[in-house]
Amino acid sequence: MAGFISRETIDAVEKTADIVSVVGEYVRLEQRGSDWWGCCPFHSEKTPSFHVMPDKNMYYCFGCHAGGSPIKFIMEMEKIAFPEAVSQLAKKSGIEIKYEVGSSEIPKEDNKKAEYISLYDRTASMFHYILTQTSGGKFALDYIKGRGITDETIEKFKLGYSPADRRWLKTFLRGKNFSDDFLNGSGLFSKKYPDVSFFSDRLMFPIFDRRGQCVAFGGRILRGEGPKYLNSGEMIQYSKRETLFAFNFAKAAIRENKRVIFCEGYMDCIAYHQCGISYAVAPLGTALTAEQVKIIRGFVDTVYLSFDSDGAGQAATRKAILLCRSQGLAVKVIRLKGGKDPAEIMINYGKEALTNAINSAILDDKYLFEVLSHIYPVDTPEGKARAALEFFPYVDALQTDIQKESSLDELGQVFNISPEAVRRDFNNRSEARDRSEPQQSAEKNETRKSVTLDAELRAMLAVTAKPDLFSRMSGILTPGDFQNPDAQKIFIVLQECSQRGDLNLDSIVNSVEEPVLRQRMMTSLASGEFSVNTEQTVEDGVQFVIKNNLERKRDGLLARIRSFQPVTPDDEQIMKSLLQQKMDIDKKLKSSKKEQTWIRN
Repeated sequence: MAGFISRETIDAVEKTADIVSVVGEYVRLEQRGSDWWGCCPFHSEKTPSFHVMPDKNMYYCFGCHAGGSPIKFIMEMEKIAFPEAVSQLAKKSGIEIKYEVGSSEIPKEDNKKAEYISLYDRTASMFHYILTQTSGGKFALDYIKGRGITDETIEKFKLGYSPADRRWLKTFLRGKNFSDDFLNGSGLFSKKYPDVSFFSDRLMFPIFDRRGQCVAFGGRILRGEGPKYLNSGEMIQYSKRETLFAFNFAKAAIRENKRVIFCEGYMDCIAYHQCGISYAVAPLGTALTAEQVKIIRGFVDTVYLSFDSDGAGQAATRKAILLCRSQGLAVKVIRLKGGKDPAEIMINYGKEALTNAINSAILDDKYLFEVLSHIYPVDTPEGKARAALEFFPYVDALQTDIQKESSLDELGQVFNISPEAVRRDFNNRSEARDRSEPQQSAEKNETRKSVTLDAELRAMLAVTAKPDLFSRMSGILTPGDFQNPDAQKIFIVLQECSQRGDLNLDSIVNSVEEPVLRQRMMTSLASGEFSVNTEQTVEDGVQFVIKNNLERKRDGLLARIRSFQPVTPDDEQIMKSLLQQKMDIDKKLKSSKKEQTWIRN
C-alpha cells in the first residue's frame, strides 16, 4: 500500500519550483530590483502590494497578509490539498513522485481527482472521434460547420458528439475496465438510472482547467426535445464557479493584451477565438461569479462584456458590471450589430466586424444610462428618481471617491437633475444603509489580537529569516528562557521543524498556528527587516535573552532578601555569578553597537 509523498520528493519540489514562474501563471508581475510585484490574487486592490521574492522563494501580500511558498500558493489558488499541490508542481518540473514506502504509484485513495480527470480526457477524445470520424456524428459536424466553425477550431477545442444510444457509454467504459462504482460517481451518468448517460445525442464542448485538462462537459441539443444546454455538475475536479471556458487557450493573450472578454456562452467564445480575438472566455451555465473575476483580475486593466441584448442578457451585463467594478476593474460593453451573436456576425461580416465592435465598446456607465433611459420615463420626476436609485449601486461599487463623485455628476447631467439633489439622495440612502456598521466594526476590533515586538520576538524573527542559524540558538536557549509567549511559540516551532529535518521557511510559517503571529512573521520576512547582518542580530538576540534570564534570577534573590528570608552561601555565590555574567553580556552588546536596536519595544 502506497504511503505519503516522500520527504525527498517534497524537498526536490521546494528546491526546483520557481516562485516567480509559479505565481506568474496567475498574476501579472513587474520586476522592481531583484523582487517582483503585482496585484494580489487573494483580495481586491488596484495598487500592487503582492510581493514575490525569488531569493526566499516565497510570496507575501502587505494588504491581506497571504504568504508562503510555491506549494502554498498552488494550494490557495487551486483550492487543493498539500499532496496534490506537490504532485502538480512535481509533474510540471519533471520530478518523479516517490512515496514513503518506496512506491512510485499514485495512491488511489488520495488521487480520485486525477483519475476522474483522466476519464474525462479519454471521454472527450472519444466524443471528438465520433464527431469527426464516424457517420453517426456527421449531422452534428455539419451543424457546427454550418455555424462557420473550421476544422482547425474544432480540433483546437476538441468538440465532440455524444451518441444517441444512452446506454452505449457505460457499456464502452466497462469494456475499458472501469468499475461501476467509479463510473457512477463520475457525473457522466444519471443518478437515478446509473446505466444511462447524462449526455446523449448532443454536440459536446469539453471544459478544460487552466492546465488544459478536461474536467467537465457542456452539451448542446441539436434535435428532439430537452434543455438547449446541459452542463456537468460540481465534481471533485470541477467547480463551475471557479472555472472559465477557454481560459487555458486565452490566458497568454489576456496577459499580453491586459484585457478579457466575458462572453455569453461556448459558441460566442469559440467565434471570437476563430477570429483571432483569443482573450475571450465564458462563464459556465451560470452568471459571472466573483471567483471567475478573480481568475483574471491579476492580468487585466479592462473587462469587456459581450452578452446578449435581450432582457436576460442586460440583467447579466448589469450584474457583471457591478461585480467587476467592486474588484477594481474598468469595464466596457460590446454592442453587436448585424447578428444575434458573434458567430453569426463572423459568418455575415467577417472577423473585422467583431474587431470593430470591440474597438467601439462603450464605458459601463454610458451603457447603464442608455438602459435606464429605456426602462424608465426619465422625462418625469418619478422616472428620474427610479433611474437614479438603480444607478446608485454602480456608484457604490466604484473604488475611489473621485470615481464616485464623477459618476454622480454625470448622472445629474444625463438625467437633468441638480447635483445637490443627486448627492442628497445618494448620501441619505448610504447613511441609512451604513448606520448598523459601526457596531459591527467595534465588535470585530474587540477580538483583534496584537503582537508585542520586544527583544525576544525580534530575535526569533531574525532567526526565522535565516533558519540555519537556529542550531546556534538552540544549543544555548530553551523554550523556558523566553518570557514573550509569541517568541516562545516560534522557538518551539523551529525546534520541532529541526527535529523532523524540515527546517525550511515554508514549514516554519505553516507550523505557526496563530494568524496574527504568522502575519507578523511574513511581514518581517517580506520587508527584509532582518536581511542585513542577520548573524549578528541573532547573536545579539541570544545574549539579550540570557541577560533577561539573569536579571529575573537576580530579581528573585533580591525579593527574598527584601522579605527577610535568610540568604544562604549558595545564594551569595549565585548573585556574584549573575552579576559577572551580566557585566560580560553588557560589554559584548555595547561592542556590537546594536543595543539600541534590541531594547526598543
